[in-house]
Amino acid sequence: MAFYGSTTKPAVPKAKLAECQALALAPRNMLVKKLIKSFSVLPLVWLFSLASYGQSNVNLKFFGVSLHPKGEINAPLMPLNPDKKGYLVFNLGGALGYEHFLRRDKFSVKAIQALYADCALQVGGFSHVGVRWVVFKKGRHSLNGGIGPTLVFRRNWYRLKGYQYSGFFRGDKNDRWQYRLIPLAGELEYNLMVSERYELSTGLIPGYPSLISISFGLRRWINP
Repeated sequence: MAFYGSTTKPAVPKAKLAECQALALAPRNMLVKKLIKSFSVLPLVWLFSLASYGQSNVNLKFFGVSLHPKGEINAPLMPLNPDKKGYLVFNLGGALGYEHFLRRDKFSVKAIQALYADCALQVGGFSHVGVRWVVFKKGRHSLNGGIGPTLVFRRNWYRLKGYQYSGFFRGDKNDRWQYRLIPLAGELEYNLMVSERYELSTGLIPGYPSLISISFGLRRWINP
């Protein structure tokens, strides 16, 4: 009971407090959602605008393997983790990419849109646009390197029982998504030509010491 002149404030019901917190976070959740959608659509728009001219190719890669050189504190949340410590985790999903060469067999720009089940089998993905260069090309073999900004996103792991914050992803407990914008993310890609238009392709994202991601797929030349 509160008396006249008392400085004691009435307690706010927990349900009301949770509702107020959700309303306060709603604008930020909408902003993150729009940001993810924008980064997901832009590479595809760019793909269709450039595909009609110049030396170009499309590539489809399947995930894959994630390597955590130092292990992972959330390894118990990763079902496809044979060593139980998070050093090696299998992922399920794919990435669609488009590459357009600015200088034949030398320099290119590339867009990638990925969607997959992450290490905890939650929805995740990334959007990437960057520059590429041919490190070497000899006979049927070639190696490309590249760098550029990447937006990584996933469903919020805070809703998973036992999750421990690792410091990498942004996002609070009540957000729907966790995300991280990496200004300069790299990629190495090895290609083996099997015909005039088709190549077997292996991609490696060297995020050492936190993560090394490996994917496998095909690269098809639109204009060789």
